[in-house]
Amino acid sequence: MPAVNTPEPEVRTTTGVVRGRAEGGLAVFRGIPYAEPPLGEARFQAPRPARAWDGVRETNAFGPPPPQDANMGGRSGGDFLMGTGDDWLTVNVWTPAPDPAARRPVMVWIHGGAYKHGFSGSPGYDARHIARDGDVVFVSLNYRLGVEGFSPIDGAPANRGLLDQVAALKWVRENITAFGGDPDQVTVLGDSAGAGSIASLMVMPRAKGLFRRAIGQSLPGTFLSDALARDVSTAIAAEAGLRPTVRELSGVDPRELPAVGHALGSKMRQYEGRWGSFAHSLTLFSPVVDGEVLPVAPWEGLARGAGKDVELIIGHNRDEWRTFFLFGNLFGTVTEEQTAEVLRHFGPGKDGERAYREAFPDKSAEDLFELVQTDWLFRMPALHLAEAQVTGGGRAHLYELAWQSPGKEGLLRACHGLDGPLLFGTYDAHLGPVAIGPEHTAEARVLTSQIRTAWTSFATSGGPGWPAYDSRHRLTQVFDAQPAVTAYPHEISRRLWQNHTFKALPLPTA
Repeated sequence: MPAVNTPEPEVRTTTGVVRGRAEGGLAVFRGIPYAEPPLGEARFQAPRPARAWDGVRETNAFGPPPPQDANMGGRSGGDFLMGTGDDWLTVNVWTPAPDPAARRPVMVWIHGGAYKHGFSGSPGYDARHIARDGDVVFVSLNYRLGVEGFSPIDGAPANRGLLDQVAALKWVRENITAFGGDPDQVTVLGDSAGAGSIASLMVMPRAKGLFRRAIGQSLPGTFLSDALARDVSTAIAAEAGLRPTVRELSGVDPRELPAVGHALGSKMRQYEGRWGSFAHSLTLFSPVVDGEVLPVAPWEGLARGAGKDVELIIGHNRDEWRTFFLFGNLFGTVTEEQTAEVLRHFGPGKDGERAYREAFPDKSAEDLFELVQTDWLFRMPALHLAEAQVTGGGRAHLYELAWQSPGKEGLLRACHGLDGPLLFGTYDAHLGPVAIGPEHTAEARVLTSQIRTAWTSFATSGGPGWPAYDSRHRLTQVFDAQPAVTAYPHEISRRLWQNHTFKALPLPTA
């Protein structure tokens, strides 16, 4: 059955016909299942292909969000995260025309959320402007989160959330032509945990050949060794009086399990003696370097050439950690003792505290508190990933978002999560209302044009508009009211971290 471009466009997929909607010059399809609901015997297992259906399936509503911890720094993640239903594993498609002959570039969005919350149907991920302005087919997806997706469990494969992403990318390869896309021109992109997922996919054998290009926004540097992840999983299960096995955890309703993880997450620092610096991080969940699904940490894998056939954009925001200042109500409260503690935990080398204090003698305690965590969690992992990609024979383009966002009295600056509203142009969602505010959308649109044009150009041709990164010049695209290409703008931090090796976090007591 050929695609039909009507007020209610229809497309035949490998599992059946779907009917979407015509919206603003696009055909939009929401909530198409790419895998069976992971319940019953499928609970905690690798995703299973979606079953075929007869007739026409209406795809006008996003599939329900996966069960998750919807609490972000003490704030609700939004009512849209609390939906009901079991079809968690779905994709959404925005296309200028579902014409198999069109062969447009395809962009596949993997949302962030600390590997424990998030939803492709979030209002902040409305892709209509990207698909229409960039003339691309845009896909977004859900994947399992928290314990369901990332905790090692006896009797289950590791990194089930990553396996879900692989299954969604296979769905794209098999079906996107019917929606007007080119399966040989797929770009994966995502922010925060989405960027961490993409870095993982680049070194995963199961994902090889499923995408040609990748864009990682604000890559977090937390990847867990199998030993550490298993100890964390044991502690989570113990909160419910259980062991981390399929048999025991399957008895807990999947919508109740996130509360168990949240209870442990609220007292992570009590585990410093077992988990070291990880006990002071922001989430219990990260991709696990298990040796099979994820064979190595991304930096090691890319340096060995695992991603040399994938073109990469990688970057960060200038002031990433200020978002967590906001969530934690920390502005103006940081003490010298707290700063000394985070410098010891997160600074590089044997004496990170001394190194940072000597390198930045004029910084206040609060500035150092923010700076070392921005460097450790986001800026240096991104820089080192670009270095690893080039070392392994691949191509990388490095960027920084440096715009001084005007919201919250200017305190947030270029904070973590600011890139999402700017890319999608959804200034009234996520951090948009706080960091941008309605009176500053004209400035925001300048940044939106810069970023969106670069990303869609990259997806179309592999060229984002600035030179590729190399270890000598370190050219970096700085997105700001006045954009510029310059040498990497944080040379002092770069030097502090140049001998550090990013790898899976160990279990110190092992």
